[in-house]
Parts: sequence; C-alpha cells; structure tokens
Amino acid sequence: MSFARSSLNFAEVAAKYPDFPRFVMLKTDIHRRGLSYTDAALAAFDPERHQAGGTHLFNTRDGKLTGRPESISLRDGTLVLATPAPPEQNPYVVDVVDGKLTLTDRGEAIDEVFYWDKPDYYGKRTSNGVLMQNVVSSRPQRLFVVPNRFCHFWTDGGRCKFCDIVNNLKQQRAEIAMQTKIKAQDIKETIQEALKEKGRFTAVFLTGGSDFRGEEAFDRETDYYIDILRTIDECFAAPKYPSQLLCTALNKEQLQRIHEQTGLTSVTMDIEVLDEEQFNRVCPGKARWIGYREWKRRLCDAVEVFGENRVNTGIVSGTEIVAPTRFRSEDEALEAVLSEADDLAAHGVSTVNMVWQPRPESDFGKEQNASLEYYVRLAWGLQNIRRKHGLRVDFDDYRRCGNHPDSDLARVF
Repeated sequence: MSFARSSLNFAEVAAKYPDFPRFVMLKTDIHRRGLSYTDAALAAFDPERHQAGGTHLFNTRDGKLTGRPESISLRDGTLVLATPAPPEQNPYVVDVVDGKLTLTDRGEAIDEVFYWDKPDYYGKRTSNGVLMQNVVSSRPQRLFVVPNRFCHFWTDGGRCKFCDIVNNLKQQRAEIAMQTKIKAQDIKETIQEALKEKGRFTAVFLTGGSDFRGEEAFDRETDYYIDILRTIDECFAAPKYPSQLLCTALNKEQLQRIHEQTGLTSVTMDIEVLDEEQFNRVCPGKARWIGYREWKRRLCDAVEVFGENRVNTGIVSGTEIVAPTRFRSEDEALEAVLSEADDLAAHGVSTVNMVWQPRPESDFGKEQNASLEYYVRLAWGLQNIRRKHGLRVDFDDYRRCGNHPDSDLARVF
C-alpha cells in the first residue's frame, strides 16, 4: 500500500501557510534535512570562542562526533538543534558569503546565521580531573546534565528504533573519554562554576537512559535521580529552582518521592509516538515494561504531583509513519497524533514535538522522515491545543530547550 506524503517545497509551504513564522519554518526544515559546513564555514569556527559538538546524548546524522560547531542560531535568535548530515540527505549548507556566516540551500544564500558562544566553564576540569564540558553541556540558556548515558532497554532487545544512545556512548568513550555515569560531585562542581556566569543560564535539565531495575520497576532510576538532584540542590539557596527532569514514565509514588525530596519543579516523560500500534513497534521496551495506556495514565498522575503547566511529553515526530504503519497518508497520521495530544492536554499534559533526525547507528537510520508541510501542520496543531486548554510549556520552551518548533510559536502567539 502506497503512503501519501506532501511534496511541497519550502517556498510552496510558506505560500500555503503565510501566517506561520518563517524563522520557525526554516528551523523546522533545517532539523528535518540537517546541516553541512563548507571549509570556509569551518575556518570561521573558533574553538576558543564557539561551542563545539561532541557531548550530546545522540550522535550526528553523518556519524562524526567532533571538530565542528554544536549548531547555529538564526538572525532573530531562533535556536537550531540540527546535526551535520551527509550530502545524500540534502542538508542545508553553512558557508561564508560576503564575509558573513550564511545559511545556503543549493548554492542560494538564505540568511545570516551564528555559531553558539562557548560558556566560560568549558575547558575547565573538576577536582576529579574530568572536563566540565563532558559533565554538563550547554544550550545557550540551559545547563544540560546527562548523569547516565546507558539505557537498559538495549539489554533485552527493547531499544527504541530511532535511538542510538548506546552506540553513541561507545563512540564517545573511545573518542572523547566520555564516562557512562557521572559522579554527583563532578556535576555539583560544574554547575557551581557555570553559575558564576551571571544571567547566562535560566534552568537545569537532567535526562539519561532508562533503568528498569529495582524492587519496583524503575526504582533504581528514581533513586539515582534523587541522589543527583539532591547534590544539585546544594548549588541553590531556594528549595525549588527552575529545573526539568526527562525520565521514564515513573509511577505516582516514585514521582512523589522525587518531588518531595528534591528541588525539581517540572517533569517530562517522553512517550515518543502518539499512536498505540506504532508505539508498540517503535518503542518495544517502553511497551513491554509500561505500555502505551499506562504511560498516558502516569503522565496524568504527574500533573497531580507537580501541578499544571509543569508536565509534558515529547514525540519524535515522523516515526509514526515509518512502514509498516496503519496510516495511509500524512493527513491520517496527523489527525491521530493531534487527537491523542488533545486527550493528554485535557488532563493538563502538554505535548512537544522533536523533528525526527535519522541517526545511522539506530534501527531507523535509513528511513525517511516526514514532509515539511507535515511538521508545520503538527507544530500549529500542538500550539493550538495548548491555547485551547490554557496550557503553557515555559519550562521546555524556545529559550530553555529550543528543540521544539511548536513551542517556538509561543514567542509569537
């Protein structure tokens, strides 16, 4: 059975959706297609000033870790979180045109772009001798902590099909001496050093691989995050501070323990795919250990624990249409996804969208993501659902994360 995709190019999508902000649309398409850098653009990259890639949780689309910029920002400040992609994926190209760093497409200059400035703590070491940039990485306004880079779903054949976390860890350990588990003291020292850069960072974010071990499933994961968060708490005078944990769908008791025993203020539990049939196929470990309907129920429970506008879930949009799929078109998939997102929003849970970027060391590494029009309509739909239900996603928005085209729309609407 053939699958119906939109074939509109950027100019045609922009003409069809004139009210959709162009910078957000451009960001979305860069995420969808990836980036590449000319020799001139790489020569303009200053490792003493600019933030280099290499410490992210997942690998690049061309499988190369280091020696290039982390990513770019657009002229209006829009944060782009796209990784280098091989030529066959038709990436946008960063070049130098008339002395300015410029985004180009098929040789045509589009607009000036900028590399991210490196934070002051990068290059420094903890008392244990660990490079601080390998302990806590940075997005322009958020401290990004990954205390555990191993996911136990990979031990029983349950890894998510789009994910390359463990394969990326193996490469990072070989190339940049990345640790699988980061010591709490190293995290504390790094955050304390980062906070010396007054006004730079607005939130702390934690995430990592799932760990189903424990007397109750995921108790080990819960205990580990509590230990890490308690140490981070020592960096702040207030009992609660802007913070986000992206974790497995923990049960209500586990969430209550985290909320009561730490300074954490928001939680994200990524369901990845808003369709039960595709969830079971794409995320077999999550399906086996928790299940789609239970995952949704636990998201709703989290609202009772953390409060409204403090809970969301993320989807890796585009994986729902990877064959075999029950959907016959992008229209059908979009309708189903937005219906599920609306159901969650009715219970106080926001959904944010990550544009799927196929990674070569994942099971879906050679699959095709969705069309630009699909992603534009999805971003509109998710933003409108939040407006309909009076929800905000301030803790995971365009400033604190930058990975979600739908939350970028909150800048304008």
